[in-house]
Amino acid sequence: MVDASKDVNGSFPGEKKITVVFVLGGPGSGKGTQCANIVKHFGFTHLSAGDLLRAEIKSGSENGTMIQNMIREGKIVPSEVTIKLLQKAMLESGNDKFLIDGFPRNTENRAAFENVTKIEPKFVLFFDCPEEEMERRLLSRNQGRDDDNIETIRKRFKVFVESSLPVVEYYDAKGKVRKIDAAKPIDEVFEAVKAIFAPFNAEVV
Repeated sequence: MVDASKDVNGSFPGEKKITVVFVLGGPGSGKGTQCANIVKHFGFTHLSAGDLLRAEIKSGSENGTMIQNMIREGKIVPSEVTIKLLQKAMLESGNDKFLIDGFPRNTENRAAFENVTKIEPKFVLFFDCPEEEMERRLLSRNQGRDDDNIETIRKRFKVFVESSLPVVEYYDAKGKVRKIDAAKPIDEVFEAVKAIFAPFNAEVV
C-alpha cells in the first residue's frame, strides 16, 4: 500500500519523518562494505545512485536509453534524473531511513536534491582515506571492474577531489559531517560507524 502514503507529486507525506544520510568517500574507501553493515545493524535502506542508474539502463525503458546515450556521449546525467530514481526507490522501499551512497557527487546534485525532495540530510558520513591506501585496495581487489586500472583510478580520485569534496565542505560548515578514518581495518572502521549510528539503534537480526 505504498501509493496511499504518497501525494500526487510522488513525494513523502508531511507527517512521515524521513532520515537521509549521504555516504561519501573516494573510490576504494570501503563505504560499500560499511553500508552493508549499517543496513544489517540499524535497519537503514541502502541506495546507490550508480546502481539505480545501471538498473534503469538495464530495464530498457525510455528513460534508461536516454541515460545510456548520455553516458556514452560522456555527458553528465542530469541531477533530476538521478534524484527521481532515488525518490522512487525510497517510496517503494516502505522504509523511512536511507543511506544514499555516492551522491551528491557535486554541488549541483546537492542543491537539486534538497530542492526536489525538500529533504535535508541528517548528516554526511564521510570515509576519509589517503589516496595511496585507496589505490592499493583498488588494485588488489580486482573485482573484474574494468575501471580498476591505475590510470582510471587516478582519474576517479581527481573527480572525487574536485567535485565531491566541496559537498563535504559545504555540510562540514553546517556541522553535519561525521568523518571516519577509513584507512583502519574494517572492524575498527565499523566500531566508529556504530558509535555514530547508536541513536538509530534498531538491531535487525
